[in-house]
Amino acid sequence: MNKLFIIKIGGNVLDNPQALSSFLKDFASIKESKILIHGGGKIATKLGDQLGIESKYINGRRITDAQTLDVVTMVYGGLVNKQIVATLQTLNCNAMGFTGADGNLIKAVKRPVKDIDYGFVGDVKEEGVNASLLSLLLKQDIVPVFAPLTHADGSMLNTNADTIASVLSVALSKHFDVRLIFCFEKKGVLMDVNDPDSVITHLPKNRYDELLPKGIFADGILPKLENAYTAIQTGVKEVLIGEAKDLVKNTGPVTEGTLITI
Repeated sequence: MNKLFIIKIGGNVLDNPQALSSFLKDFASIKESKILIHGGGKIATKLGDQLGIESKYINGRRITDAQTLDVVTMVYGGLVNKQIVATLQTLNCNAMGFTGADGNLIKAVKRPVKDIDYGFVGDVKEEGVNASLLSLLLKQDIVPVFAPLTHADGSMLNTNADTIASVLSVALSKHFDVRLIFCFEKKGVLMDVNDPDSVITHLPKNRYDELLPKGIFADGILPKLENAYTAIQTGVKEVLIGEAKDLVKNTGPVTEGTLITI
């Protein structure tokens, strides 16, 4: 099967024009098929603050009420997505921006209320991905760029970008040889959040289970790890978590950052 890189970018990289420009140049240089999924939470938080809309989080995940849904739809699906797509076009990368609603590419269900009411947040499974349409786009040398938004019952739903990357990887692993790469501002998963060089180079599931109760992992890294393990347990062969500047290296045989395995 042909190689497919599914790459998620977020964190401080999106807030740093120089870092984002460098990352997008590296992304555009990848010759194989590729998909980009971006976050934008910090930008949405900033705009929300300007509008007097408070951002609330539990376990690293945003609570999305009706006002917040309007903000994230504007920021993720509009501002951030289209700026990225426009930049990639200048780099001769034929990108096309999507939310899950476009082409019914990612259909979700509104997260049911249990202990916590997350509001207008979408949960998506592998069967919610229109893998046939995505495969067709990729074969036409289109580079999909996904905002972290899905849909259900006529409503947009805020959806964790790490989750989208994981679910897309699982769905497309039946059509491509997928490597899922989570890129952010750190060198990888850290043993000590205050030591940027304390990278855990290999984090198999049993080691993760051992370290989790010790509070090693900060809230922001937990969704990445949860989605990484979901991906490798359901068909994706390779998952990497690393620094955005190492993207080109992490598309080759020798990688940096943290390798996630079963």
